[in-house]
Order: sequence, then C-alpha cells, then structure tokens
Amino acid sequence: MRAVLATRRGQFSVAVLGVFVFVAVFGSLLAPEDPRASSVAVLEGPSAAHPLGTTEVGSDVFSQLLVGARVSMLVGFAAAVISAVIGSAVGIVGGYFGGWTDRVFDSFENWFLVIPQLPLMVVLARLLDPSLTVLIAVIGLTSWAGTGRIVRSQVLTLKERAFVERARALGASDRHIMRVHILPNALPLIFANTVLIVAVAILAEAALAFLGLGDPTAISWGTMIEQGFEAGAPSAGAWWYVVPPGLCITVLVFAVGLFGYLFEQQVNPRLQGESASADSHASSLREHRASEAG
Repeated sequence: MRAVLATRRGQFSVAVLGVFVFVAVFGSLLAPEDPRASSVAVLEGPSAAHPLGTTEVGSDVFSQLLVGARVSMLVGFAAAVISAVIGSAVGIVGGYFGGWTDRVFDSFENWFLVIPQLPLMVVLARLLDPSLTVLIAVIGLTSWAGTGRIVRSQVLTLKERAFVERARALGASDRHIMRVHILPNALPLIFANTVLIVAVAILAEAALAFLGLGDPTAISWGTMIEQGFEAGAPSAGAWWYVVPPGLCITVLVFAVGLFGYLFEQQVNPRLQGESASADSHASSLREHRASEAG
C-alpha cells in the first residue's frame, strides 16, 4: 500500500475512492431534497434550486445522484467479496489437492469462463425476483471463475515451496497448511484481483439496472440512467438526467481499476519487471532527446 500511495496515480485513485465512499455513506444526509419527492418542475435544466436539474416527475437529480452512490458501491463491493470467497476457495482446494478434485473444479471454472457473463446474469436476474440481494448474488456467483483460475495458478507454485514441505514433514494437516501457509501467501493476489472485480461488478449493476433488472425500490446510478432513457431524456435534450450518473460510473470504475492495477503491479513480479522495463525505456528516451537538444 505504501508503494501504491507513493505514486501520483495511486494517490489520485485513493482520493477519488475516498470521495465516493464518503458520498456513499453520507449521501442521504448531504442530499438537499428528498430524492423521491415529485414537483411540477419536470425535466428542468440545472438551476440554483436544482444544481443538476430535475427528472420526468420533478425529482432533484443531484439528490438522487448522492443517494444512488450507496447502492452502486454496495452492489459492487458485496458482489466482489462473494466472487473472491468462492474463487479463492475453489482455487486453493483445487490447486492444492490436484487430481480429480482439480479436474472437477477446473471444469466448473471453464464452464463459467466460456459462457458470456452478461447474458447469464440477465437470465438469472430475470428468473429471480428483482432485489438488491438477488442482484449481488447474481453478479458474485457469475464472476468468480477468473479469481479461481488465478488463485489456482498461485497455489500450484506455493505448495511446492520449502516451507510447505517442511510443514507437511512436521505432520501438519492439509487444512492447517492451506489456512496457515497457502492462504496468507495468496492473499495479496486475491485482494488485487478482487479490487478489479469491484469495477466489473459496478458496471454489471449499471448494465442490469439499465435493462430493467435492478431493484425497482432502490435508487442507483444504473436505475437513474434507465429511467432517464425511458422518459426520453436524451431526445428531449435533458442531458443532466443521464450524463451525471454515467460520468460517476466512469470515474469510479476508472479509479477502482487503476488502484487494482497498481496494487497488482506491486505483488506480481512479472508486472514489476514490465513496469521497470517501461520506466527504463522512457528514461533512455528522455536522455536521448536531451542529448539531441544539446
């Protein structure tokens, strides 16, 4: 974390994430109006009374934007945690035991990796009653395969290390070895991949909500965009209804993805080598240009 925060990109991503987390926690208190309250000011543009205009029923868009951050981030982080737990368990057990156990788990991973994720989420969300719990479960249960494959690869190398062989020689059980020796060494990679899944989950929530498969009782950035298009906001020129939530999703996903990539760069030696090579190339290029200018 110190290495990530030592870079400007890391500081930027953490600052943006901090702002969004603050808004998600205190959005309902910061909202100037009731986000569900209607008025006669229908699809009015930004003004002093409504900084981001109003909706098709006269609700304040700015208030909905603040309140909607909580649902979007809750779905993203909760689904990522479910994905990380399932993927880590499958990857650790399959990679450690190998044999038929690994073949069975690998078959499940391949099945989830081959099937297009968004259509599968749409089918599952349509079959179940729309709610936040269902949305989180659907996204989490369909996005764990990538984590399982990455963790499995890491476990295949960890179980051959000397400290694992030493623990096995001292009579440690398989459960003890996986819990005490394998899992702690795989946690940094699991965390880095989970952060990247948060961005995917936030986009998936927005996509499902835009398709009308979100929780109809909850306000999120995805439902704001979906309601804006249903109300004909783009054709009416009411950009303030759909652009702010779309921009928030874009900035949040970018910050989460950037933080996840920077963290993975610190725990993945291959990426560290590529980064060092790129920095060395950039430094050589600057020196060459400086010598030509001289």
